[in-house]
Amino acid sequence: MDKRIILSEISEAITNFDMDNIAELCKAAIAMGVTPYEVIVDGMAKGMEVVSVKYERGAYFLSDLVMAGETMKTALEVVEPHLVWEGGNSLGTVVIGTVQGDLHDIGKHIFGNLLRGTGFRVVDLGYDVSPAVFADEVERIRPEILGMSALITTTMMSMADTIEELKRREIRDGVKVIIGGAAVDSAYAAKIGADAAAKDAVEGVSICREWMK
Repeated sequence: MDKRIILSEISEAITNFDMDNIAELCKAAIAMGVTPYEVIVDGMAKGMEVVSVKYERGAYFLSDLVMAGETMKTALEVVEPHLVWEGGNSLGTVVIGTVQGDLHDIGKHIFGNLLRGTGFRVVDLGYDVSPAVFADEVERIRPEILGMSALITTTMMSMADTIEELKRREIRDGVKVIIGGAAVDSAYAAKIGADAAAKDAVEGVSICREWMK
């Protein structure tokens, strides 16, 4: 089977919430030599983009987003074991998490897997992460990059609070901060003192790789 065809089928499986077949499609793609990065970016992520557009246009509802997310998680269970980090090849360490009050983590999860697939060590704090916990981990791990995600506008301020906590502990200068999610943009990043904002996971990885050059 042509690589483009199976990646298109993976994308459609995400869009159509095809949990019965998504795992086998991902296994088949890996078996035929498609890289985990390609499966995620050119397959799964493309499907999630379609889901997002349909949601914005009112064709899909919140329940559909949940179903797409569950399908994505099923696919990631197949792909994740192939995203092996070798210590000697690490580009750097990235701490990521969804901010306090926000329970959405699909985009953040994709971002983390893409980072791993391109050579970063990733520490994922999950969702509903408080400024204090973010700061604790930055202080403990001393990562090169901190990534924060927010999908809803009511949780955006937690990003600003986290940066202020880093400053209070005098550890802000030692880490690059990137933010992402539907609720944020580059203007907001500049306003709160973040180093960058990414419109999606692929752009976020590109920014992080550029920082490590």
